[in-house]
Amino acid sequence: MKLKKTFLTVLTLAFTLSLTACGTKDTATTDSNTSGTDKPALSGSILASGSTALQPLVDQVGKKFMDKNSGVSIQVQGGGSGTGLTQVSGGQVQIGNSDVFASEKIKDEAAAKALVDHQVAVVAIAAVTNPEVGVKSLTKQQLVDIFTGKITNWKEVQGKDVKIAIINRPSSSGTRATFEKFALGTKTEDLKGSIQEDSSGTVKKLVTETPGAIGYLALSYIDDKVTALQYDGVDANVDNVISGKYPVWAYEHMYTKGEPDASTKAFLDYFMTDEVQNGDITELGYIPFSKMQVKRDVEGNVTK
Repeated sequence: MKLKKTFLTVLTLAFTLSLTACGTKDTATTDSNTSGTDKPALSGSILASGSTALQPLVDQVGKKFMDKNSGVSIQVQGGGSGTGLTQVSGGQVQIGNSDVFASEKIKDEAAAKALVDHQVAVVAIAAVTNPEVGVKSLTKQQLVDIFTGKITNWKEVQGKDVKIAIINRPSSSGTRATFEKFALGTKTEDLKGSIQEDSSGTVKKLVTETPGAIGYLALSYIDDKVTALQYDGVDANVDNVISGKYPVWAYEHMYTKGEPDASTKAFLDYFMTDEVQNGDITELGYIPFSKMQVKRDVEGNVTK
């Protein structure tokens, strides 16, 4: 009798241990599957500074990214491409936004090579005037003569008898570098009486409000408040940039110092998604890489 009772006790204990073991195994499997499929939540702060031509895009995409990733905070500042490149090189920001290649602004070769280039879009830039000047198109030479002070009145280029007021960008500006390189073909000195502004938004405001004003803006800033001039008879529009007919354009770069951290990388990767490339980029007047029929190297040479 005692032997039978002992046997039943052992059998019951073995059964209980078996059930416990099975339960533990199922729980472990579930936990393993969950941790294997769920990505850890992104967190941290990202500060981007630099190009004001690129700023509207980075700002809009940044807000959408934060909506999808509540643990990430993104701040976007202007200051010009040179400022953005200097600050990312110095470690003050995570991203330096630029309209030009880093080597064009950072002369220290080692410092420039330490930056990783993330090209997110193409931007086109056009000369713009106050709508009252009465001019719709300028040649390359006429633009050069205006920005070097040889032409000082709009009547000299079939416009109204109004003195030309130049609204320029500072030397740190990537927009200025792009305009001088591809529209003028030469660097220019700052003329006495010209106005310098480091914000594309302010340039647009001044051109709108100043009689006889001329400046230059990314297409993303242009509306009916200013007149976008033809360049050698070619309209500054997306189709002409894509085909290579309109030459005043550049890549939009978002530089990091070395490889980015997880949150910054995810943000940069988000720019290359179909949602952004065929959504925000085209909506704001930029051009996706995939649509370009021509390419441009760091020297400015264009190839098909």
